Amino acid sequence: MGQYNQQPDFATVANTVTKSDTTFLDGVALYVGTGGDVHVIMKNVENTGSKVIIFKNVPAGSFLPAIVDYVRAATTAADIVAVK
Repeated sequence: MGQYNQQPDFATVANTVTKSDTTFLDGVALYVGTGGDVHVIMKNVENTGSKVIIFKNVPAGSFLPAIVDYVRAATTAADIVAVK
């Protein structure tokens, strides 16, 4: 994953993601287990509807190359894991 915010090259923490407009994830990368659209708010960006970024058709078994603070409820992908 590279060096981000003094993180090691590989993930050391992983948690299941609950899709929510209000659950703060504090700057994580995402693994998508079941494909679909992933609606996110990027790291250090205000959590409003106008700031949502949609990654369309993310395939199953993919790491999303982005650091995010929120995975919004409108996400259609499933079995998402937050890694840091």
